[in-house]
Amino acid sequence: MSTSEVHYRWEWDLNADPETFWPFVSDTDRLNRDSGLPAVQNLVPRGQRLENARRRLRVRLYGVPLDFEETPFEWVRPFRYGVQRRYLPYPLNPLAEFRMLAGLEPRPDGGTHLTYQVWVTPKNLLGVIAIPIQIGILSKYQIEKSLRRYEQTAIRRGTRLDLSGFVQFVPGGRERLRAARDQLIAQGCDEALVDRLAHIIETADDNSVARLRPYALADQWGAPRQRVLELCLRATRVSLLDFQWELLCPRCRGSAEEVSTLGDITRTVHCDTCNIDFTANFERSVELMFRPNAAIRAVEAMPFCVAGPQTTPHIVIQQRLAAGEQRAITTALEVGRYRLRAMELNGDQTLAVTPDGRPEITLRADSQWPAEEATAAPKSTLRFENATRREQLLILERTAWSDQATTAADVTALQIFRDLFANEALRPGEQISVGSLTILFTDLRGSTRLYREIGDAPAFGLVMSHFDVLKDAIAAEGGAIVKNIGDAVMAVFRQPASSMRAVIRAQKALALPPRPLRPLILKVGIHYGPCIAVNLNDRLDYFGSTVNAASRLVELSNGQDVIISGVVRRDPEINALLADPANGLTAMQDETTLKGFDEERFEIWRVRPIF
Repeated sequence: MSTSEVHYRWEWDLNADPETFWPFVSDTDRLNRDSGLPAVQNLVPRGQRLENARRRLRVRLYGVPLDFEETPFEWVRPFRYGVQRRYLPYPLNPLAEFRMLAGLEPRPDGGTHLTYQVWVTPKNLLGVIAIPIQIGILSKYQIEKSLRRYEQTAIRRGTRLDLSGFVQFVPGGRERLRAARDQLIAQGCDEALVDRLAHIIETADDNSVARLRPYALADQWGAPRQRVLELCLRATRVSLLDFQWELLCPRCRGSAEEVSTLGDITRTVHCDTCNIDFTANFERSVELMFRPNAAIRAVEAMPFCVAGPQTTPHIVIQQRLAAGEQRAITTALEVGRYRLRAMELNGDQTLAVTPDGRPEITLRADSQWPAEEATAAPKSTLRFENATRREQLLILERTAWSDQATTAADVTALQIFRDLFANEALRPGEQISVGSLTILFTDLRGSTRLYREIGDAPAFGLVMSHFDVLKDAIAAEGGAIVKNIGDAVMAVFRQPASSMRAVIRAQKALALPPRPLRPLILKVGIHYGPCIAVNLNDRLDYFGSTVNAASRLVELSNGQDVIISGVVRRDPEINALLADPANGLTAMQDETTLKGFDEERFEIWRVRPIF
């Protein structure tokens, strides 16, 4: 009986270039599922890991459990990727080893010549019999069928959300979907966007809908991001979608943990892949994801591959080098900044890819990384060197994070989120960084005199009406009211310019109301800086020096102006607002001390709108 290695080589010409086709073919989780391979089960207990991101996994093929150790995928985007599995020596295991390598070569006509190779070593007679049937015939047919389907979507310059598949609606699910659609339209949601969302839920495969990202949907549809996010939030309230929060590791950027509410988030999170603990923050590591509601559609989230190239699309090159090994790789990188790191080493080296960069450089991984930044041309040869005495998994990744992530900092600063999900708050005592936010405080000038002059009931009605004006203006600019304090308001925005437009609109509406309403004068203070999210009275709130300073700035306003800090004044969008004569704004600089900040001098600007 021969148990020598069996080699298969399949080649196809595809009418899509490698860069366009890469996101499809490198999505090994989808490709394995579409090719009829079984789901995988992780055998390594949570909190443990194998060296250099190796994994111990199990699949069941025809009821037979096959356990194997998988080395990390290696790839060079968008030209090739491969992986190796060594099967554990169990009696019924028919395989000893499996390797695969996919190569994408650009064709002169703009398409891709795809080479897909598989090497399999049988362990026994069962493997000798099964390999030609399972891999040589069935797998080849299923892989080719899947690739041709991906090709059609790629030719249309579509996304993986365009891929349809088997959709399993629960009993009554289609009726609930139609009812939810009608509710969203009745609430004023854009009918075209509602229909697009419903179409995805009706037709897209499980991989596409298991992790819906609103900003990615908006970019695909050519729609405003905030509008699509608001649609998804409303869709959750009418039970069309569910959402979960994903805690992203700052190193591998993969999902380290999923939780259903903000109250389940803890400040310290562990990433099994990187074997590190990291501190969660709303600005980068907490992302909101959506999926169809379980009462409408059953979505199977079983993994068919756990660490293919498309799970970490920011990594452009991943290579496993033995101790002392060197490897030269010809690349086609986008202009920008990159970081080289190793899974088992601390530190990293930065790389700048510039049009005038060097055509050939050496990147050396050692216990002491070079301090200087390397430079390379977009098309260059990178020579990787493992200067350590151990195997190293080298990772070259973009330093810029994707801007398609719907972060907790974005979501919690929206009025619609606070209105629809008022109970979404951190657990009591938990404090999590939100990054930098714009904090706005308002206060009605002369409200005490107002109560004396017109009486409690009419004055109270005016104050309540002014809250409505503020809420509408703030929500229109993508902000949210955090809380009311008497007749004052604390609001939050992601960007300073949004807060400026909102309060000027509110000041004008209150100062020039329709008759016979009484004019109101609104004092305003705005500051921008780092904040901490907390639970206060079971609501999401913020605290820190940025909040304290903003609360003091409003005291300096006379109601005919907006007091902004120096950091707000230097924001490019604020600068553009002030520089445009059409806005009718003037700004005067000053310096002052603020109560509670000792003798520190604050640069402030008094912005005066013309109504």
